[in-house]
Amino acid sequence: MFGLFGKKSSAVLGIDISSSSVKLLELSKQGDRYRVESYAVEPLPANAVVEKNITDVEAVGEALKKLLSKARTGVKQAAVAVSGSAVITKMIQMNSGINEFEMEDQVALEADQYIPYPLDEVAIDFEVVGPSESNPDQVDVLLAACRKENVAIREDALEIASLNARVVDVEAYALERAYQLIEAQLESHGEELLVAVVDIGATMTTLSVLVDGKTVYTREQIFGGKQLTEEIQRRYGLSMEEAGLAKKQGGLPDDYEPEVLLPFREAVVQQVARALQFFFGASQYNAVDYVVLAGGTASIAGLPEMVEQKTGTATLVANPFADMAVGSRVNASALANDAPSLMIACGLAMRSFD
Repeated sequence: MFGLFGKKSSAVLGIDISSSSVKLLELSKQGDRYRVESYAVEPLPANAVVEKNITDVEAVGEALKKLLSKARTGVKQAAVAVSGSAVITKMIQMNSGINEFEMEDQVALEADQYIPYPLDEVAIDFEVVGPSESNPDQVDVLLAACRKENVAIREDALEIASLNARVVDVEAYALERAYQLIEAQLESHGEELLVAVVDIGATMTTLSVLVDGKTVYTREQIFGGKQLTEEIQRRYGLSMEEAGLAKKQGGLPDDYEPEVLLPFREAVVQQVARALQFFFGASQYNAVDYVVLAGGTASIAGLPEMVEQKTGTATLVANPFADMAVGSRVNASALANDAPSLMIACGLAMRSFD
């Protein structure tokens, strides 16, 4: 068995390797309250990660080194994630009386039926979810598998930065874990609440729909904030780096808002509405209770209001740190700005407390 879900003991750094940057988050906990001990974001060179696949492991490793020196943390254990599209998951039932070793053997047999690759090329893990609703003598077991190369390349990148991969998680599960912190902020939290989390990254947008805090649907589409950066670059003759900074810090000409930003915001709203329509078409639902915007693009001024207007659904921007304490090494205002893009890093860092 390969540790896709991972076994933890003590602090792990949540490290999110996305298309445009690497992000680090370290949490501690006192009682029920989390505290941010360190965090940092480091941009990646163009095309080091393409659509969530690492294509330049050296570049990612070097960026992780810079990330660690920015964060000033002594923790060497890390939790990373593979994208949902790289993972096959299946809920299977097993007899509740068998021990872990017997379960391992049975999982390997079951995996052979569901996985379209040779088993020696695949990392497999499982987690007992709980008693089966349909049969009290059985337990539901979540089987997860992905190509070993997806796991190994992340371990290699961490190794360059002298980090050890304690946990290799799945992005959707990391997001689900961080969502617990958002759910407490919703006005009507409770059973059967249906929430769409739209994570708009640099190149990919992922819709995750959660019912009662559990993921029931995920879908990725190619669209992201990089399109706005490229339009700024093209229109104002800037380098990619200058355009990215200008997008964050402002100082662009007067025509930026009406000519560049407004059309992009409209494109984002269209993508969100389209993603929700796909979900409604594939499920028994025809509405959600909330839309939560995550990812770097979620910080664009006026976006939640436009999404709310278009979808007719209460919309908010994700901030998993709203009720957390912040350590002295952390720049609180920078953390607040980056909060929507740190959902996956936060869910990974929360693996310290499993």
